[in-house]
Amino acid sequence: MRLSSIAAWFDTATNGAAGGNRVDWVRCVPFVAVHLMCGLAFFTGASPVAVAVAVGLYLLRMFAITAFYHRYFSHRTFKTSRPFQFAMALLGNMAVQRGPIWWAAHHRHHHLHADRPEDLHSPLQHGFWRSHMGWFMTGAGFETQARYVPDLLAFPELRWLDRFDWVGPVALLAGLAAAGGALGAWAPGLGTSAAQLVVWGFVVSTVATWHGTYTINSLAHVWGSRRFETADTSRNNLWLALLTLGEGWHNNHHHHQASARQGFYWWEVDLAYYGLRLLALLGLVWDLRPVPAAVLERNRLQPAAS
Repeated sequence: MRLSSIAAWFDTATNGAAGGNRVDWVRCVPFVAVHLMCGLAFFTGASPVAVAVAVGLYLLRMFAITAFYHRYFSHRTFKTSRPFQFAMALLGNMAVQRGPIWWAAHHRHHHLHADRPEDLHSPLQHGFWRSHMGWFMTGAGFETQARYVPDLLAFPELRWLDRFDWVGPVALLAGLAAAGGALGAWAPGLGTSAAQLVVWGFVVSTVATWHGTYTINSLAHVWGSRRFETADTSRNNLWLALLTLGEGWHNNHHHHQASARQGFYWWEVDLAYYGLRLLALLGLVWDLRPVPAAVLERNRLQPAAS
């Protein structure tokens, strides 16, 4: 057993499988274990409270990934304050998709090399399962490609969160356990418990958030329509857009990455953008970058209504 791989569970500065395309199964034990723990739902049972918490945390954390890990940290499509930046980084970290620096670095690399051999999660180059989740289980996928994110490395709090990326998930898990225990003791009529809230609110919700996010790497490059000619296989897909709060308009995004809005037209449902508009009304974010009119006509393959 690789001790360095185990150490990487707690401190990502320790890379158990530096470089390379082989899956480091020891480092990925927690990832596999969380999937297996979904089976505990058969023992804890379900309650309206537990299911509502699971759905709520799915939506909240998917918003943090979609609106902030992707549109803010990766593409800088709007502005916010440093405290709110960290708050959203922590919320995204609670989705158990590592820290914002690692996430943004790999995503920027993806756009530079989309669907070419260097793209670690291209289904065209590496197949469905590798693009869906196998890529980040490798040594190359684990590394943070710092040269792509000098702007984010300027924030020590983000570097700390990237290095100790277990902090947010463990805090969420502990909070759910405490809340479930309190509800079980003080409001037994709700039919929930610490174990039930942990299994549904953390385990089931996290696995759903994982695979919802992963579909954009895998399915959004093979399933859907193409409105714009791009140098990759990106596609638009309404169902993926609904699942990921707007990320399914992937061909739009690859055509023009600099917009805070990925549903370019009013009928393209983009829930993350609506959430950002609400945050802008509250003064928490500002300068949401729009879709320039010229972008809508450049390299068009299909009419707007398609």
